[in-house]
Amino acid sequence: MAFKTIRHKGPQSVGLATRHLQNLRRRDFLAGSALVDGRWLAGEAREAVIDPATGEEIAEVGRCAAEDINLAIAAAERSFAAWRELLPSRRGAILRDWASLMLDHSEDLAILVTSEQGKPLAEARHEIAYGAGFLEWFAAEGERAYGETIPSHKPASLVHVRMQPIGIAAAITPWNFPVAMITRKAGAALAAGCPMVVKPAPETPLSALAVARLAEQAGIPPGVFQVLVGNPIELSAPLLRDPRIRALSFTGSTQVGRLLLEGAAETVKKVSLELGGHAPFIVFDDVDLDRAVKGAMAAKFATSGQDCLAANRIYVQRGVYSAFVEAFADAIAQLNVGHGLEPATNIGPMTKLSVAHKCRDQIDDAKKKGARVFSAKQDERLAPNFVLPTLLSDVTENMLIAHEETFGPVAAVLPFDSEEEVIARANASEMGLAAYIYTDGLRRALRVSEQIEYGMVGVNTASFTGPPIPFGGWKQSGLGREGSRHGIEEYMEMKYVCFGDLAA
Repeated sequence: MAFKTIRHKGPQSVGLATRHLQNLRRRDFLAGSALVDGRWLAGEAREAVIDPATGEEIAEVGRCAAEDINLAIAAAERSFAAWRELLPSRRGAILRDWASLMLDHSEDLAILVTSEQGKPLAEARHEIAYGAGFLEWFAAEGERAYGETIPSHKPASLVHVRMQPIGIAAAITPWNFPVAMITRKAGAALAAGCPMVVKPAPETPLSALAVARLAEQAGIPPGVFQVLVGNPIELSAPLLRDPRIRALSFTGSTQVGRLLLEGAAETVKKVSLELGGHAPFIVFDDVDLDRAVKGAMAAKFATSGQDCLAANRIYVQRGVYSAFVEAFADAIAQLNVGHGLEPATNIGPMTKLSVAHKCRDQIDDAKKKGARVFSAKQDERLAPNFVLPTLLSDVTENMLIAHEETFGPVAAVLPFDSEEEVIARANASEMGLAAYIYTDGLRRALRVSEQIEYGMVGVNTASFTGPPIPFGGWKQSGLGREGSRHGIEEYMEMKYVCFGDLAA
């Protein structure tokens, strides 16, 4: 089977991101390096922000130090009492204003995301709307943080439960969704009445700082929402040690999540973790093939594959295996590879060179162990961070890609025979974030979705996330949930109160 040549632009245009950044409506989005206690800090040392598509320096930000984190925690502590005492409706109004400002400036924010992260501009625009949606959702959810009245087990007593803000929260956010992962966490924390200190990924500080500008403009008081950029280890350590930080939320790799969980144990913080995924995508032979291929494309190649929900193991029942591989290869061949700011681009660069290296290592390993590789020839004119979309078929369990998360545009297809077999193989992972099932059998869909050990399951769909759903995984894919009515609970404590001796 021939693999069509993937279309892409020629040599990547050095200066493309810079030209777009120079035309931002909000030039102040590129000013400042940290928001602490209502003040914009410059930072002592400067660090370059790099366009991953070209390797070009597109901006500089200051690097915060550990003492800046201490200033931020102190400011959050001072702001806590007044913020928690605001009526939930007032906190909600401020969050809605923040969301509206994000939507008003969505094009500038999207350009920032694409310039520093690399994803296609259309996907960056979607992320801004997605991120604003969490602020709107939690603006209302803060008014629905109900307690409960319990029928008393004691005579002449009244028993009820209150939900109260836990205190200062910290968020450590990733580079693949640099805006939405901030608002998903901050929306819940602020709606609950908790100040939040955010440490964004060092690769994507510009969008985080721009969101902070808009938070300030929306009227969030000094100390309630703060953003500091710099060395992850240096800034994370004081967040873990300080007992004034009562809740920690992290999105990132399972390896780092384990270390943060260990560090947070010293002060017994409430920890929510959204960690790695290794998603199975199961195609049964009773499903419409075109629909399954379309779903696999969406589940695999969104965000250029740099998504914890990305389909990593595509299991296809043997009766439709060959036809699926051929149709999937043809669909992959239509993808355009290039700079995310080019309108036709579907696949941008990997944000980090280490991710590109991992993709290539998995391709090489699979090829050596007998997988068939369908890929366009790597064009030497593309920068090192690019990985062309690649299909690996006849993948076996002894290959790296079968048990490691890929986080790039490399699709692994594995055949299977029976329902029982594929459930066992899909569950044979320490990860349990998301899974996909494609079948036209209702009973089968119910059986498999019940037996599969994943926190989120899409049946005949690759799109299921959003503010109303409880986002999170089983096993070593995380703790807690984000979004939905459960998301605000990560930033609240339950208080039981018993009123006794109520007899007249």
